Amino acid sequence: MPAIRSVLAALSLGILAACTGTATAPVPTTPASSADAAGSQGDAVVRVGDVTIRASAVQTAQLDAAVARRYGIARDPGTALLLVSVRQGPDASASALPAAVTATVAGLTGGREPLAMRELRIDGLIDYIGTASTTLPDTLRFEVTVVPQGGTAASLQFSRDLYPL
Repeated sequence: MPAIRSVLAALSLGILAACTGTATAPVPTTPASSADAAGSQGDAVVRVGDVTIRASAVQTAQLDAAVARRYGIARDPGTALLLVSVRQGPDASASALPAAVTATVAGLTGGREPLAMRELRIDGLIDYIGTASTTLPDTLRFEVTVVPQGGTAASLQFSRDLYPL
C-alpha cells in the first residue's frame, strides 16, 4: 500500500510540474492521458495571468438535441463544433470575459480555412462557437487566436479525430 501511494504521489507531482508556468506568458496545459497527450483529443488550454482560455471540438451529432437548438446548429456527424471559452479568476468562481476570437481549421485532405466564429451568451456566460464540415474519417487541426478584452493575445493549436458515428 505505501508503494502505491508513493507511485501516485510521484505521478501527481509529474502532472503538476507539466502544468505549471509563468503568469506573464501563455503556457499550454498538457492533457493528463496518453491519448490526450498525442493531441488528438482533449481540450486545448492556455493561461495568461488570471485568464484561462479553453478550446474544444466535438461532432455536432454528439450534442444533445436541446443543446444544438440552443446553439442554433444542426446535428450532423460530418460537422465539428469549435467551442472557445474565456474566463477570468479562480476556476470555481471564474467569470466570462469578452474577447476577439479568430480560428482556422485544416483537414487531412485540404488547406487551411477560416472559421466564422460567433459570440454566444447563455445564462450569464460568454462562449464563442464556429462549425467546420468535413468528410469522415478525418483529423481536423484547429488554430485559435484569442484577444481577451483589455488583455494579451494568446494562441492555441489542437487536433480532433472525427469518425463515422
